[in-house]
Amino acid sequence: MSEQAGGGSEQARKTAEGLEYLTGFGNEHSSEAVPGALPLGRNSPQRAPLGLYAEQLSGSAFTEPRTHNRRSWLYRIRPSAAHPPFTRIDNGGLRSAPFTEGAPDPNRLRWNPLPDPAPGTDFLAGLWTLGGNGDATQRAGMAIHLYAADTSMTDRVFSDSDGELLIVPERGGLLLRTEFGLLAARPGDVALIPRGVRFRVELLDADARGYVCENYGQPFELPNLGPIGANGLAAARDFQAPVAAYEDSERPTQVVNKFCGNLWSATYDHSPLDVVAWHGSHVPYVYDLHRFNVLGSISFDHPDPSIFTVLTSPSDTPGLAGVDFVVFAPRWLVGEDTFRPPYFHRNVMSEYMGLIEGAYDAKAEGFVPGGGSLHNMMSAHGPDRETFDRASAAELKPQKIDDGLAFMFETRWPITATAQAAGAEHLQRGYDDVWQGLERHFRA
Repeated sequence: MSEQAGGGSEQARKTAEGLEYLTGFGNEHSSEAVPGALPLGRNSPQRAPLGLYAEQLSGSAFTEPRTHNRRSWLYRIRPSAAHPPFTRIDNGGLRSAPFTEGAPDPNRLRWNPLPDPAPGTDFLAGLWTLGGNGDATQRAGMAIHLYAADTSMTDRVFSDSDGELLIVPERGGLLLRTEFGLLAARPGDVALIPRGVRFRVELLDADARGYVCENYGQPFELPNLGPIGANGLAAARDFQAPVAAYEDSERPTQVVNKFCGNLWSATYDHSPLDVVAWHGSHVPYVYDLHRFNVLGSISFDHPDPSIFTVLTSPSDTPGLAGVDFVVFAPRWLVGEDTFRPPYFHRNVMSEYMGLIEGAYDAKAEGFVPGGGSLHNMMSAHGPDRETFDRASAAELKPQKIDDGLAFMFETRWPITATAQAAGAEHLQRGYDDVWQGLERHFRA
């Protein structure tokens, strides 16, 4: 097994360390790997520069409003149309909406991290679906996947026609080779691969583990800030898009496409990561969660968790998200006469929480990095007994929460767990016990 195939390679690490990026969210970016490859003044000239093919990649309908329109022009060595037929392959641990293997469950559920993968498992083979909602064929809803891998993808690439992929590394860094160029995503970063964009995942470390939100609906965007004003939360300038980089390879390459819930494969006689120049707004990006500008109360009470929203996928109802991506980043707590951990709650939205590093301030035990919890619509949840007792008696001086990085996928519809998730060995059977012992304190 080669160094690259057996986990992280030294070459991949050196490549990741030397990457440069374009900055800005939703920008009309442009980049060329070879000077003169990008045509000026038109998108599709009679003869594209350097003998390249001009090709448009549309991530939205042509006539969607300009502020929501996503498209990019690619100038590539061979057009995407030059490929043999696709054939069905096994889906492995990957599942897609509609999720019909079981009924939506109102019980609180929590999982330990995925078991270590079998030797030779790459990112694609290591995807394992926990659950989701909606219907991928209707471009509505979302899915939650986890991944565990110990091997880089070699001579194969992946694309998802069903939705965009928000990748949240928890252990081990990733080098993402995309049609647009290269991105490095390490624990504490998130990376987004837009719908239909082809990419390959190489490991920067011996193994990798993390979470993926597959968003079937409207592409993620920055939330409106309303009375917050012009600044705060995730800054557009901190999102990083790749500069153009291409592969001019004539080796056979397996191209795997997720289409309407199933995996399809074709073997190309060249690498499809052959884009020499591009411009547009339908682009991948990476974001460092430690740059999130946390806002909160400086008087009393706990703000709603919407104040921690990094990205949102809007629905047809204003203010109601198809899915939100929320981060609980390091922050100060200063509220007076205030129970500072997240409050007890029943929510019309459904919440899946994961932990990237450290500990989560609402759960003293059992919620570990790589694990996750699911609190479906109107399922009561909140601090465990130990957290409640400690927070109720704490001296309310300024407190820095800096030993954890947790996140949440919050969605408008209940999440149905897959059969493999509902019956997994790493499902915690005694999760309800964390709320046992919350004593009666009522005094009339």
